[in-house]
Amino acid sequence: MSRKTLKGKAGPAAGLDSPLEFGRDVCANLEAAEQREWLVTNGIGGYASGTMAGLATRRYHGLLVAALKPPLGRTLLVAKIDEIAEYAGNTFSLGTNRWVGGAIDPRGYELIQRFRLEGTTPVWTYACSEALLEKRIWMEQGANTTYVSYKLASARQVVRMTFKVLVNYRDFHSFTHAGDWRMDVQSIVNGVRVMAFPGAARFHLLSSRAAVEPAHHWYRNYFMSIERARGLDDSEDHLHAASFHAELKPGEEVTLVFSTEAAPDLDGRNALDRQRSCERALHARWDAAHSPLAKATPPWVRQLVLAADQFIVARPLPENLQARSVIAGYHWFGDWGRDTMIALPGLTLATGRPQIAKEILLTFTQLVDQGMLPNTFPEGGAAPQFNSVDSALWFFEGARQYMDSTHDSQTLRRLFPVLADMIDHHVKGTRYKIHVDPADSLLYAGEPGVALTWMDAKVGDWVATPRIGKPIEVNALWFNALLTMARFARTLKKNSSEYESMALHAREGFARFWNTQTQFCFDVLDGPEGNDATFRPNQILAVSLTERLLSPERMRAVVDACEQRLLTPRGLRSLSPDDPRYCGHYGGPPQQRDGAYHQGTVWGWLLGPFIHAHLRVYKDRARAAAFLEPMKQSMMEYGLGTAGEIFDGEPPFVPRGCIAQAWTVAEWLSAWLACSLKPVSATASKKSSSSLL
Repeated sequence: MSRKTLKGKAGPAAGLDSPLEFGRDVCANLEAAEQREWLVTNGIGGYASGTMAGLATRRYHGLLVAALKPPLGRTLLVAKIDEIAEYAGNTFSLGTNRWVGGAIDPRGYELIQRFRLEGTTPVWTYACSEALLEKRIWMEQGANTTYVSYKLASARQVVRMTFKVLVNYRDFHSFTHAGDWRMDVQSIVNGVRVMAFPGAARFHLLSSRAAVEPAHHWYRNYFMSIERARGLDDSEDHLHAASFHAELKPGEEVTLVFSTEAAPDLDGRNALDRQRSCERALHARWDAAHSPLAKATPPWVRQLVLAADQFIVARPLPENLQARSVIAGYHWFGDWGRDTMIALPGLTLATGRPQIAKEILLTFTQLVDQGMLPNTFPEGGAAPQFNSVDSALWFFEGARQYMDSTHDSQTLRRLFPVLADMIDHHVKGTRYKIHVDPADSLLYAGEPGVALTWMDAKVGDWVATPRIGKPIEVNALWFNALLTMARFARTLKKNSSEYESMALHAREGFARFWNTQTQFCFDVLDGPEGNDATFRPNQILAVSLTERLLSPERMRAVVDACEQRLLTPRGLRSLSPDDPRYCGHYGGPPQQRDGAYHQGTVWGWLLGPFIHAHLRVYKDRARAAAFLEPMKQSMMEYGLGTAGEIFDGEPPFVPRGCIAQAWTVAEWLSAWLACSLKPVSATASKKSSSSLL
């Protein structure tokens, strides 16, 4: 593999080169190139994504997946471009397609001499004989607009380019089999306007420099290899809606613009400068927030700072058009309450953007219902689903870290009544039998047919890991929430005694989680079949969270057991390999995949809590930091320049699931800072509220 970190490059992209660069050994190797996926986003839920090779392997790939109802309503509008270059009497097809039946035609990947990222912008260098053509893709922030630019970097004569633009109009989860579908493609100034059917959102294919020729021809039977592996529909049709033509002299460029906007900026250079300015500002905030570490921040961490911003999205609400949320993962997740709150500190506070953390917290105060945070927001605009026991508890942790970072008492006064009401609902009882057991002040949750914890895989009525009862991480979060409220009450000069009393009783009850027979914690207490001694990673949160629930000896035992049985170079397994239910491979049709999702599959985000717990117990920064070292390689193998969702439980720990996952990026950033910046103590960096009980 050819890769290096570029430094000191002159020109407008200076400072934005990433540590990701590949040569022909990867780019021209189809098996390697199609496994590596790029992603650009627009801050309102839309994105463009594809493979290094240029062919689509998923239904979610496309050049304009627009968020028509931000941050959801995601709709594939522009699928791809097939480019043809004519140079020195030869014709070069730059596109790559795989068709039903297995044929690869054209084979443009063989012409890719180099692939790299400039910030988050993917850049291909194609070699057409001795001519070198650069291609870049990025999006306008805050708009459903994608830019694709082509620059003739070097050549001895003119290159004539033809760009065949293929479009669609479908929900990004579905597939198109066109039949006799006829879209309305109309010529307009600088391009064409496409209306897929009456009432559909119009979108535009534009260029200020290229001549346009409208078209209407369906290309049928594109084959999506990953969809076949997932046991789903695996073929698709796209409409060739227009061809653009341009001549390029050495040093010249042409930009194609795809947009739902009526009049997007067609100046590609200006648009690219705006994107680069946004990314430089993200690095500047990081440097300002962590000035002692600015020069020492390694390139892969600086790349994660840019990746973190890709998950922050607008979620306009009737009461607040500036509301914000977090996309849980690309390509297919929306903004989930649990994922938002787990990821919030790493995506916003760690990156020097507390204002965004505040906006997200205040956004979700408007969405609380019966003491619960919404878990998911359906794509079709249906009512939010409140089927998570821990989302609300992670909200307290996000608020605590925000207050530790900002000491913003004004915002605390706005949050406090909402948080107090959430505690009251949990004490009295809310949905799905979520309630505090007065016998031990622990939180009980669950009933048949629902999965309320983060281990929430479900197919139809079948729940893979129901965990009904008193899950350990839920009760660690509950204890932390109670002490957080006690602390907030004291800050606001309110009575904190009720929260402190409940916390004291809950800590006494939490002692029941210790399994003297196994010398680690039960995963769930008081379930339908009694206490569940399954060895899972959830108990690491009883060590990593701020408030101490276990003795130093027991904390060390938990960390050691997780390291010995669950730790991999990509994160923690969701189940111990010695469990008969363990599944070390994630794949196959939906029920098989969901059956393995939390039964051995490795989760990248869990590396964060593990490193925090390890630091707390051993106070060895160098050793803790070593657990992050393999992550650099991970960013080169799947979602390029970002952090994926899950991995197989067995070597070689193949990446699976989402190519970019919010809480994974967030936890890796937070863990790197913890190893590099924060003081380490056996209890916490600040005096633990537990000592006040």
